[in-house]
Amino acid sequence: MPAKTAPTGYSRLQIALHWLVFALIAQQYLFKDAMSAAWDRITDGLEAGFEPLVLAHVAGGALVMIFALWRLTLHARRGVPPAIEASKVQGILAKLTHVGLYALMILMLLSGSVAWFGGVEAAAQGHNVLKIVLLALVALHVIGALYHQFILRDGTLARMRRAQG
Repeated sequence: MPAKTAPTGYSRLQIALHWLVFALIAQQYLFKDAMSAAWDRITDGLEAGFEPLVLAHVAGGALVMIFALWRLTLHARRGVPPAIEASKVQGILAKLTHVGLYALMILMLLSGSVAWFGGVEAAAQGHNVLKIVLLALVALHVIGALYHQFILRDGTLARMRRAQG
């Protein structure tokens, strides 16, 4: 069986899922206060009641994980274009950042689900720690993309805007 060659760019679906996940993660951070308030009511022994923003947080978290798993499936089936590395260290950092992002997109749903549906305080605390790590990795990812765009000018960011091969 011949070796599969890497595509020259990302597919429309890969790009759409990337930006959908970005928007969902941003939404999770912007509207997290309703979830925090509901959790505080529950831990105080009160009724949380129906809150649309809580539902949006739960559904948004599920969608982030579903889309992340979908992207990983596409990665395995279709492949991705080769990385544009400025240096070996930057290549390793980029790889670790991406692995971390995918791991956190999955772990965040798991910890949040155990906390919310299981009422496990330790899972809620873990979820809050993971939230900070995810935000740091997203920031690192954005800084890396901007570095490639404006310092190296190597076209890395354009690959996530326009579908190719």
